[in-house]
Amino acid sequence: MNTISRLRWALPVFLFAIVLSPAGFAETPSKQHPNVLFIYLDDYGWRDASFMGSDFYETPNLDALAEQGMVFTNAYSCAANCAPARASLLSGQYSPRHEIYNVGTERRGHPKHGTLQHIPGTDVLSTDIQTWAHQVHEAEYRTGIIGKWHLSDDPLPYGFDVNVAGTHSGSPPKGYFPPHPKAPGLQDATDEEYLTDRLTDEAIRFIEDNQKRSWFLYLSHFAVHTPLQAKPDLVAKYKAKQPGTLHDHAVMAAMIESVDEGVGRMVETLRKLGLEESTAIVFTSDNGGFGPATSMKPLRGYKGTYYEGGIREPFFVTWPGVVEPGTKCDVPIIAADLYPTFVEMTGAKRPADQPLDGLSLMPLLKQDGSLAERDLFWHFPAYLQSYAVTDGQRDLLYRSRPCGIIRDGRWKLHEYFEDGGLELYDLVADPGESNNLATTNPIKTQALHSKLVAWRKQMGAPVPTEPNPNHDPASEAKAMEKAERKAAKR
Repeated sequence: MNTISRLRWALPVFLFAIVLSPAGFAETPSKQHPNVLFIYLDDYGWRDASFMGSDFYETPNLDALAEQGMVFTNAYSCAANCAPARASLLSGQYSPRHEIYNVGTERRGHPKHGTLQHIPGTDVLSTDIQTWAHQVHEAEYRTGIIGKWHLSDDPLPYGFDVNVAGTHSGSPPKGYFPPHPKAPGLQDATDEEYLTDRLTDEAIRFIEDNQKRSWFLYLSHFAVHTPLQAKPDLVAKYKAKQPGTLHDHAVMAAMIESVDEGVGRMVETLRKLGLEESTAIVFTSDNGGFGPATSMKPLRGYKGTYYEGGIREPFFVTWPGVVEPGTKCDVPIIAADLYPTFVEMTGAKRPADQPLDGLSLMPLLKQDGSLAERDLFWHFPAYLQSYAVTDGQRDLLYRSRPCGIIRDGRWKLHEYFEDGGLELYDLVADPGESNNLATTNPIKTQALHSKLVAWRKQMGAPVPTEPNPNHDPASEAKAMEKAERKAAKR
């Protein structure tokens, strides 16, 4: 049963939240539609914050915000890597509608490995799609994107008034330290400037510049995407720290602390400007964490896999006077839900002739209703090559091969198109997806597979069927043997 339950927060934090929260927005109509600070991290895993269970990474500012809002424990991205996740986020649509399936359109991985031709799709979000930024802008909000865009050369045609650093690049411009010659608004970076800090500076400037009007800021940090680079003093701090039971990567920890420091600075800016009560803060990430540096355990997998560790995200919403502090929601939600949520939150209109695949989260946030029963879907008709780490993958050569996924309540079914393989998991009993029940529960397997096939037909989702003309079974078998030997040594 879907439930929303109280979390047991420390009494001082709880009392602090009560002091900050007004009785409601009904008495102040100008606050019915808040400013929105949407913080979206890159390659930031489900366990990569203290409030999600890390005992090594330090995130006191994120923890405090989470305690003042609602934490969603079953929140998902629409894809396991960057570009398709962001396309679904901005469009409110599953990938078969916008046709961005992977980062780039080329085959990922060795050209001789894998039996099928991938579906290339596109690497640019169509300007015919009305993003939530378009709709929010039409509602007379000042809209800004600061940081990673990744869906075209320029985000401004997609509903944003301000762009700082957003280009088609999926990686930080020349890394996290200057120069950043091709990143809009960052050409004046000083020699020692750290990119995460600069993006926070730009976010604060946007808030200050627009304090007298309604604004929506999409702060899309490059952190913690590779290259793994951090400020030396913070790296030294974590190298001297006792490793945690889950995490121990000093550079990753330092990168996360820089993000968290910036969150604290932005919250303090909102307080100083008197905007804290009229600002909703939404926090999540684009896909699972970077496998070689972090862990999502007990979830299986990481960025690029369609196991839970590759698609389940940290997610909270803090909204004084609307979201009750210290609440937890275990209803499965997905990033496509943010489009209708943002529209309702800001009083904007839904696009007239554009399908949206998500549901507004407002009934959950207000605790005055529930979401309609629905299944969640993922479609990946492509290939994504392996990391050096391979323990969370289906096979050792690819993080993911062409596949489709459905989550129906507690049940999750994987279908892999190369070999027709089906994997069924009970996520309540087995969140780590270690016990494949496809053979022992054929009735549930067939029921979910039928629903997945019907969804693909409804969506017009392309399934790869053409053989890969370069496939070399002997080469692939040799590469697999080599990967097995390496895995055995670890």
